[in-house]
Amino acid sequence: MKLAKCAVGAAIAALAAGCSLQPVYHRPAAPVSATFPTGESYKALPQGSGATTLPATDIGWRNFLTDPRLQRLVELGLQNNRDLRVAMLNVEKVQAQYRIQRSTLFPQVAAGASVTNARTPASVSSSHNVAMTHDYSTGLSAAWEIDFFGRLRSLSDAALDQYLASAYARQAAEILLVSQIADQYLTTIAFDEQLIVTQNTLTAAQESYKIMKLQFDTGTASELDLRLSQTIVDQSQANYAAQVRMRAQAENALVLLIGEPLPQDLPAAVRLGEQPILTDIPAGLPSDLLTRRPDILQAEALLQSENANIGAARAAFFPSISLTGALGSESASLGTLFGAGSAAWSFIPSLSVPIFTAGALKANLDVAKVSKDIGIAQYEKAVQTAFREVADGLAARGTYDDQVAAQQRDTDAQQRRLDLENMLYKNGIDSYVNVLIAQTDLYTSQQALVTARLNRLTSLVDLYRALGGGWIAKTGDAPRQIVQ
Repeated sequence: MKLAKCAVGAAIAALAAGCSLQPVYHRPAAPVSATFPTGESYKALPQGSGATTLPATDIGWRNFLTDPRLQRLVELGLQNNRDLRVAMLNVEKVQAQYRIQRSTLFPQVAAGASVTNARTPASVSSSHNVAMTHDYSTGLSAAWEIDFFGRLRSLSDAALDQYLASAYARQAAEILLVSQIADQYLTTIAFDEQLIVTQNTLTAAQESYKIMKLQFDTGTASELDLRLSQTIVDQSQANYAAQVRMRAQAENALVLLIGEPLPQDLPAAVRLGEQPILTDIPAGLPSDLLTRRPDILQAEALLQSENANIGAARAAFFPSISLTGALGSESASLGTLFGAGSAAWSFIPSLSVPIFTAGALKANLDVAKVSKDIGIAQYEKAVQTAFREVADGLAARGTYDDQVAAQQRDTDAQQRRLDLENMLYKNGIDSYVNVLIAQTDLYTSQQALVTARLNRLTSLVDLYRALGGGWIAKTGDAPRQIVQ
């Protein structure tokens, strides 16, 4: 007898647990090369103080971005940025939606009480007298859909994967924010340095114009030389006004990212040429991105959610079994509601079998399958995008040092050329036109040097993000849980 009871209990448990009609999930093969590109553009940097053996995910952003002013800005952004706040709230929202869906796996129990009073007029009463009736009831009711074919379980799994996807999206948003603040901060420094170059050029041009104007007034210089000198002044003033505007707009963008006005007590900024950013972070293999990039993990979680929806769509073809019951007491008077003989109960099992739905169930399954195919394509695109971003970052890291060094040599040569042209002009050997050309070329070279330094630094920041860096604050910190 005891063995029989155990067998019945096991059968009921199996019935309640049901089975799953979800397809077995297999991660799609990464549609990229097994290694990152190699060649002249991807040469490794020499090992030195800027090298590390740690992957980007294990390097804290405070160790990567060591400028104290930048660290403070990133800290403010992580506290105040509204896009990040929305991403965090969205995680809480999807988590609540998952709890709602998961609750359908369990019986739903409710308590209730009711009072019914009725008056029947004499004209319709069987006793030809006015009849007053009272009905009092109280009790518990329960309803439970037995998930025999796994429909509710599949929907719950899909909701869980949606929750995980939102958590990975929040992580991706935080990593992106760190890099955006760093890039925008470096851009403001670049505008500051370009303004200094433009101001120096403008000051020199104004001094030259004063001398040329004096010589023109005394008849020792032509009007052509005067107008050429004036051209340099006007162009420098126009460039200065444009750079002042762009500097203000860059700061406005930075304020938006950090979520509040720039504090007055920020540490002093570090010049572009002195920014101590880690350079030689190992790239690893493309397969590492599958577990390090939160946007890829998000795409895979969404794909798994679509896979679970197929199981729910398949289960809809099969019967649905529900159990509904109530237990309580009922009486014609309140005083005897809980007395002997007032017990009342009901038990209503039901079975629903789809017979004709005009193709709705088949169409729903087709939608689920197509949605999974879309999810596969989106996952593959996320992998390809990550591969491209890392490859671009490696190409930038392998070439920008040479470009900056060459641009610095060109700037030095242009400065020497201008000095020589000024000397030749003052000694009456060369024309003033060549002085102006040399001055313009020097200004262009100086601006290009600032731009090259900026691009080098922002490419390093973007490579750090592309490799999954920016989630922890300090190297050695335990990674925070994606799902709280």
